Amino acid sequence: MSKTLHHRACHLCEAICGLTIATQTEADGSTQILSIKGDAEDSFSRGHICPKAVALQDIQNDPDRLRQPMRRVGSEWQAIEWEEAFELVANRLADIQARHGQNAVATYHGNPSVHNYGLMTHSNYFLGLLKTRSRFSATSVDQLPHHLVSLQMYGHGFLLPICDIDHSDFMLILGGNPLASNGSIMTVPDVEKRLKAIQARGGKLVVVDPRRSETAAIADQHVFVRPGQDAALLFGLLNTLFEEGLTRSSHLPIAGLDAARQAIAGFTAEAMSARCGVPAESIRQLARDFAAADKAVCYGRMGVSTQAFGTLCHWLIQLINLVTGNLDREGGALCTEAAIDLTTSSSGTHFDRWRSRVSGLPEYSGEFPVAALAEEMLTPGEGQIRALVTVAGNPVLSTPNGRQLERALDGLEFMLSIDFYINETTRYADLILPPTGPLEHDHYDTTFNSFAVRNVARFNEPVLAKPAGALHDWEILVGLAKAFAAKLEVELKPTMAPAQMIDMGLRMGRYGDKSEHQLSLAKLQELPHGIDLGALKPNLAERLRTPDKKVQAAPALLLNDLPRFAAQPVPGAGELLLIGRRHVRSNNSWMHNYHRLVKGKPRHQLLMHPDDLAARDLTDGQRVRISSRVGMIEVEVAQSTDMMPGVVSLPHGWGHDRSGVQLAIAGALPGASVNDLTDERALDAVSGNAALNGLPVEVVAA
Repeated sequence: MSKTLHHRACHLCEAICGLTIATQTEADGSTQILSIKGDAEDSFSRGHICPKAVALQDIQNDPDRLRQPMRRVGSEWQAIEWEEAFELVANRLADIQARHGQNAVATYHGNPSVHNYGLMTHSNYFLGLLKTRSRFSATSVDQLPHHLVSLQMYGHGFLLPICDIDHSDFMLILGGNPLASNGSIMTVPDVEKRLKAIQARGGKLVVVDPRRSETAAIADQHVFVRPGQDAALLFGLLNTLFEEGLTRSSHLPIAGLDAARQAIAGFTAEAMSARCGVPAESIRQLARDFAAADKAVCYGRMGVSTQAFGTLCHWLIQLINLVTGNLDREGGALCTEAAIDLTTSSSGTHFDRWRSRVSGLPEYSGEFPVAALAEEMLTPGEGQIRALVTVAGNPVLSTPNGRQLERALDGLEFMLSIDFYINETTRYADLILPPTGPLEHDHYDTTFNSFAVRNVARFNEPVLAKPAGALHDWEILVGLAKAFAAKLEVELKPTMAPAQMIDMGLRMGRYGDKSEHQLSLAKLQELPHGIDLGALKPNLAERLRTPDKKVQAAPALLLNDLPRFAAQPVPGAGELLLIGRRHVRSNNSWMHNYHRLVKGKPRHQLLMHPDDLAARDLTDGQRVRISSRVGMIEVEVAQSTDMMPGVVSLPHGWGHDRSGVQLAIAGALPGASVNDLTDERALDAVSGNAALNGLPVEVVAA
């Protein structure tokens, strides 16, 4: 027997914490994982680890994980050889497109796609051959407003200013809970220590949230806000900065700032108070405190993205940072200078070039909002979706109106899933192709390095050998591409392994051959703890991709949405509004099959303020029925004074009680899917992003 230490980053959330993994090779040649710990020598994560990383060994050893291609025959699953599977996919998809057109085949990418670089480098090698406009992903239930605002203001959807958390002395968080998420569109391992460091150096942390979240609990100030009304609060803040002369000049070239100021002039703190539920004087004082700080940053995340005015929210957040002089400034909001720069690609450079067939929703970077996926399958006519390819996704639990999507999936002519689980979505597939496990392949974080609070890079070698007969995700995509190209009798361009692509990207990047760092794959392989390339620095002025090379402070797309905001009625008293909830032991719908993560206190319940319980003659722990326009679920209720009165909270990703799908963990609670309540018609009208927060619901005894 021999023991080996491996160093790599955890891929299970955006923090990409460095790990030290100890393995032991047995006499029979098999390898066992002995321990997973934080890597104390990692300069970025500094030894930090959360419970998800330890569960990597549960994923590796999970008996439910598929390890060979499986074909559904009636209600049974049967093993199938790889080449036969590739041929089956090519025949079925080519036939459907021949009969119904190219757009009759749709694709859906789930959240884990950006955590596996083989899917990032090679998905389009196969899916691009389909030449379909019916493309969807989890982006439009999560972060689309972020990217759209960056495209409108800075010229590229990946020019995303990130909080310079290590140098800020005032951080204002709206709709984010980094203590549970470990940061999101802000790659920030060890976030609790970094937030507390702001306070330790005399700074201030303010959290705006309808729930006193884990992050709000350590903040200097927590502000309750009515769900879906963050834009009203942000309008009040921005107007106060203008009205009271609290703005600062910026070194950035700016166009349209006066137009933006005039357009929002009527949305004062006093006018917005009733809508957001925050007293006008509190709004004004928060604006004064933010402006008085030497280095301040306003950060908004999923809670402000997934609401009816999500794009307006992110525009206002950018303007608040801009007019206080904190955009592209140390301690404020800065764009990461990643070793492989996503802003050099064409992805993220176009919007609304075409629209969806049924509801006329705009595309962003070639993808339609996923709220339109089910209707595109269910609505007859030219262009109706007849087949679907899912890649690392579970949209039945992750997208609005999951029951409607189930009905749509059940009516497809053919469905392929690249996934290593039979889950609530893939159970409808005709064929499931499972890739190797995460510890069995190499990895480089192209996405999350691009949103990091420091400029960092790391290449992750596989910890375990690739099993005999298994294929990596990118090899599956290459196999599918070859079979489909042969079926169509078209020439397929040559490709290379993801690691070779990364090597080329590193050498050609800003830290490559012509820089002092001379980064390459070989160099990163010599640095198992990663490399710190320095703190974030101002760089936005020279990276602007707008036609006039100026920050666009007043995009017409946003100004045109102001009448819709103004016309929205003030929320009525007495209604309950539903919001989501994140937990550090969970990540969307794919972390509930592992004992280390599901043990402990139940966390699937509906949280509700005691006053709201009493008003409905409900008691703590009672089973309740929650209903919305689209559906009804039953779940236990838990009273919580952390909730704003009139607001209830249910976590995302549960609901593993569909027929044929069970958790492997004995005694684990399936919970209920919040997306059996969320409404596919409730959208941010500008981007088409799903408005999951602020959903009106009724709660009664079950």
